[in-house]
Amino acid sequence: MTERNKRRDSTQARPYPLIFRGLALRFVTRGSECLAILRAFPALGLTLIVCTMLIHPQFDPIAISLGPLAVRWYGLMYLLGFVLFLYLGRKRAGQAGWTEEQLDDLLFYGVLGVVLGGRLGQVLFYEPGYYFSHPEKILAVWEGGMSFHGGFLGVLAAMALYGRKLGRSFFTVMDFVAPLVPTGLAAGRIGNFINGELWGRPADPSLPWAMVFPQVDLLPRHPSQLYQALGEGLMLFALLWWFSSQPRRRGEVSAVFLLGYGSFRFLAEFFRTPDEGIFGLSYTISMGQWLSLPMILGGVLLWGWAKRGKIS
Repeated sequence: MTERNKRRDSTQARPYPLIFRGLALRFVTRGSECLAILRAFPALGLTLIVCTMLIHPQFDPIAISLGPLAVRWYGLMYLLGFVLFLYLGRKRAGQAGWTEEQLDDLLFYGVLGVVLGGRLGQVLFYEPGYYFSHPEKILAVWEGGMSFHGGFLGVLAAMALYGRKLGRSFFTVMDFVAPLVPTGLAAGRIGNFINGELWGRPADPSLPWAMVFPQVDLLPRHPSQLYQALGEGLMLFALLWWFSSQPRRRGEVSAVFLLGYGSFRFLAEFFRTPDEGIFGLSYTISMGQWLSLPMILGGVLLWGWAKRGKIS
């Protein structure tokens, strides 16, 4: 199932199991992934069981409603990411030779790159057949469907344009921007979790944080959105913020971002239900992993060039 369809399904009414204070009850005819059998009804061929696993809270995707206007949690997470970008950027702007006005313009260019690139990435990498058959849906961003890797390419193009406008080299801009990005990625993944989308693969029921996503099924699953928020979000931010706190050769910070994000995303995909893409649906190497491999390779090459001082 694609990201667009997952978002759509998470907002539709679905048949849920009975849920009481974090316990999920259901009837089964044979077998059980749950932990405790309460009572058997052999004459009916049914067993009443109770699952002591966590249940996704099924948040309302709309955070605030003001008449006909609705503010969604996912949009608020994007806004939080942009606010954190400005907050962290102002802490480093003077040290890196950026004015607050330039930082504001940098964010504007970045937002354009994220939105346009993210949407085009979804269209080209994940659902080309659907969007080429329904071209009027390409601009329907409010229906969901954004690709990180497409957004990443969009940001690269936007930063190149803005750097050229200022007379700064591409990697001077990217080395400044890279540590400001992961907190926004973490916010976006929390938005995915609130929406109940991009859920994880089935997990061992004994895993303490295994979670049932009732809109999908009653299997315990990895809350992979939170794994990604931790890995490619908070852990990558801590690494980049620490690494960039000291003077580095041009391109080194960008190389660490490529290596860090590509590696964290590649590992997280083993716990996340894979998306269909241009290579089809695969549980061995997912589309997200295919798109992360060039980032890892690019990070290795860029690190080598930076170490040899070959980046101007």
